[in-house]
Amino acid sequence: MQTDVADSKRITKVAVVEDSDTLRLCLEKIIQGAQGYKCVCTCANAEEALTVIPKAKPDVVMMDIHLPGESGIICTARLRKEMPELQIIILTVYNDTQMVFQALKAGACGYVLKRADEKEILAAIAEVRAGGAPMTSEIARMLVRSFMEPPSASLADKEQLSSREMEILALLAEGLSNKEIGVRLDITAGTVRAHLMRIYDKLHVRCRTEAALEYLRSSPLARPKRPKLNN
Repeated sequence: MQTDVADSKRITKVAVVEDSDTLRLCLEKIIQGAQGYKCVCTCANAEEALTVIPKAKPDVVMMDIHLPGESGIICTARLRKEMPELQIIILTVYNDTQMVFQALKAGACGYVLKRADEKEILAAIAEVRAGGAPMTSEIARMLVRSFMEPPSASLADKEQLSSREMEILALLAEGLSNKEIGVRLDITAGTVRAHLMRIYDKLHVRCRTEAALEYLRSSPLARPKRPKLNN
């Protein structure tokens, strides 16, 4: 009985978040077929991942960076907020340096290309479990430079957002589209867009993903309920 318990502790539990049915099944088979690994769940989108993964309690998540609806970057940030010990490896089809960098800043441990073979995928999982971070030297240098920069101001310390802008930012972080935010606040989608432009300027960000990340990092009580971010 003790041997069974010891063996179970040595097994690395992995979750896969990937919208391609073919690739998701392929990754599941790779993980299930490798000694010492077990695929505990697979998810096709961020909304499903945020519900299923906390219950499955994996050690490692293979996360597609481009998901339908909410991006893998925001999903990573939300999972890490709820499960700080979770290790997340980003899956991407190409070396999109800026997006991978954003994912790492959101809490990912490293990344692997989708065209990687079975050995590379399993090696990446083993590396993060051993405390490493699979990534290119270019990405590593970007991270080092970011750590050398002065810490960014918190949301409260940046240029003051109006109460309406804070409302919109909170709804944005919940995953609502401009139209849905407008319906919720009884304003037009155009007005929402205008507010967002001012929010981006005040927070020194360039897009919805970066604004949502700022909110999630600066708002410990923020618990988005219905993720569906449309960039």
